[in-house]
Amino acid sequence: MEKKPILTYDEEGDILYVSFHPGEKGTGVELNDDILLRFNRQEAKALSLTFFNFSVLVQMTEMGPRSFPLTGLADISDELREIVLRIITTSPVNRYLKVFAYTPSPAETIPITLVERPLAQAT
Repeated sequence: MEKKPILTYDEEGDILYVSFHPGEKGTGVELNDDILLRFNRQEAKALSLTFFNFSVLVQMTEMGPRSFPLTGLADISDELREIVLRIITTSPVNRYLKVFAYTPSPAETIPITLVERPLAQAT
């Protein structure tokens, strides 16, 4: 059974911290300039997500939710990218990030995400 994540919102910094396994050590990957994933590489397990500029990430536009390219995935090895993609497309991370693909050409696929506003109240 999954533990309930701990959400902490820093209003002054507009940063939301989502901790799935508090205190565990892991590797960090910047998914983009505003989203940081920490995870246990050996277990391919999400430890936490940090959302900088959170209010911007969840802001709606006149056409719907904002989406953001996962530019940080281009800077990591293929092996690590595969692990990270598996983590961010499965529970519990997929409750906060919805991952899609933008294909500007048949040969190019760019992963993008939108951030779901958490239902749980942050502390």
